[in-house]
Amino acid sequence: MAEPAAVVKKRDPVAAAILDMLADAGPGGTICPNDVARAIAAQKQKPGDPPDTWRRYLNAVRQQALHLARKGEIAILRKGEPLDPHAPVRGLVKLSLPRHAQS
Repeated sequence: MAEPAAVVKKRDPVAAAILDMLADAGPGGTICPNDVARAIAAQKQKPGDPPDTWRRYLNAVRQQALHLARKGEIAILRKGEPLDPHAPVRGLVKLSLPRHAQS
């Protein structure tokens, strides 16, 4: 049996969380990767999990943010200026919708 011609690829839940939080932030709004990791951890938290469980999701948030930035869906900002997503990203950053999408 053949697969359907149009296979719909499901978006990664971490990428979806980033985009949802940016949509909630509105045009010109920014979010912190830590806040995304905290939101994901809150959804998946189990009784007895330590308060810093969110840290285990931070690497996934950073990786998905880079992936989305390379596709042009978001911008990674340092001190309000967009960073090159193909260069190493270090330090404290914020995530935003790309400037062209905010118009």
